[in-house]
Amino acid sequence: MSGEAVSSDRPAAEVDVLIVGAGPTGLYAAYYAGFRGLTSALVDSLPEPGGQVTAMYPEKRIFDVAGFPEVRGKDLVGALVEQAGRYEPTYLLGRYATELSEVPEGFVVELGDGTSVRTGAVLVTAGIGEFTPRPLPAADGWLDKGVVHFIPELEVHSGRDVVVVGGGDSAFDWALALHPVANSVTLVHRRARFRAQAGLIQEVERLGVPMITEAEVFEIRGDENGVREVELELGDGTRRVLTAQTVVAALGFTADLGAIEHWGLELEKRSIKVDTTMRTTRKGIYAAGDIATYPGKVKLIATGFGEAATAINNIAVELDPAARLFPGHSTNKG
Repeated sequence: MSGEAVSSDRPAAEVDVLIVGAGPTGLYAAYYAGFRGLTSALVDSLPEPGGQVTAMYPEKRIFDVAGFPEVRGKDLVGALVEQAGRYEPTYLLGRYATELSEVPEGFVVELGDGTSVRTGAVLVTAGIGEFTPRPLPAADGWLDKGVVHFIPELEVHSGRDVVVVGGGDSAFDWALALHPVANSVTLVHRRARFRAQAGLIQEVERLGVPMITEAEVFEIRGDENGVREVELELGDGTRRVLTAQTVVAALGFTADLGAIEHWGLELEKRSIKVDTTMRTTRKGIYAAGDIATYPGKVKLIATGFGEAATAINNIAVELDPAARLFPGHSTNKG
């Protein structure tokens, strides 16, 4: 599952299907490819599998995945990695898919590190595409020295004073997740009203988490060991200083399709149009999960799982016309 660079004098992988995006949909597609007897590789710009779930809400409880009354994001990803692992997919993490070109019997996809993947088919499961956190202006120079956008491990912040900056769902999710482990959690938002769901706001209020509104981070101060305090500028022009060793900048993110936008696919509002087989307008290229769109599409993790299975089964037939579309039930495979 290493994302280490591979020498550019040889391909990073030669597989039946290249899966672009290692989030939940991509991971399930890797399992299903193995189930259909296909080799697969997953490429993702993030250094760990799991996509947005791993990067943005690993500790958040998810309630709408079939078979799980509730499951933490990182536990769902761990189970998907284990499920796919029985078929040993190749992980090409920390890399971007860039150029795509057709070759006999498939495609060559160039990666940002100069290597390439030769594949019979491509399945794009890139979610919302490449996403970049919106920066906190006062945090310049403090990123990863106490200022973070994501929190893969809550325990790292155990006993710390934490300031969460933002007013959306992510800010409140992090406040809820950090409250049991941090020494203190304070939420700061530049407006009087929050964008987060009312239920999240009420839950944070019940915990007694201080919320400072109509305030912006004016300056972050510290030393070689990291952040030590945060100075706020309040709406009335006064200043307030908070002790903090961690600042979570939960200001949202920007997203785009990156190089995929230039692969000759039909797009609709930064999504890829597909038919009922999950095939795009280009033969041999499929899409599933949040990045795929069609009339009546509902963007759920559960939807992505079904789309991944549909795409892989149709890819199996495209690669081998003698193959059956329906592979039989997994209980009959042993």
